Amino acid sequence: MPADPRALIGEGEIAARVDAIARRIAPVIDDETVCICLLTGGIWFAADLTRALHRLGRDPLFDAMWLASYGDARESAGRIELRAGLQRAVAGRTVLLIDDVFESGLSLVEASRLSREAGASRVLTAVFARKPWPSQRAITPDFVAWEAPDEFLVGYGMDDAGRGRGDPSIESV
Repeated sequence: MPADPRALIGEGEIAARVDAIARRIAPVIDDETVCICLLTGGIWFAADLTRALHRLGRDPLFDAMWLASYGDARESAGRIELRAGLQRAVAGRTVLLIDDVFESGLSLVEASRLSREAGASRVLTAVFARKPWPSQRAITPDFVAWEAPDEFLVGYGMDDAGRGRGDPSIESV
């Protein structure tokens, strides 16, 4: 990573935004909802969001789905590879897909399709950061914590060739 990344959003503001999005989500889910973390970047947001939901009296089920389109590149390959699917049954349940950043929308489209094929009765989506995109995307997230700039983001689950995910803030590199 470059030696001089530009700070965009700090740890305290991230926590406040997670609490705010949890307050919007809690009334529209129940304890039978399956929260599905999109791996790998979504782990940080999913952990914070499910804890925030728990503090609000929600105890949803949890699962993960591993999709990949970036590898170590800074741009999507334009196709999604399913590396690990669901372990928990979602048939007849609401699914809440949780991801770190919404850019092209390919991962959410694929995760939505897979969840519906598995029998989910309703699919909701929550992302921490939504970046601008030059054309309309096939899906619009239901819940967005932060409108991010059109820059390469690192931290809070987002990485640069595997580095920087653990930074509790988000920087532009």
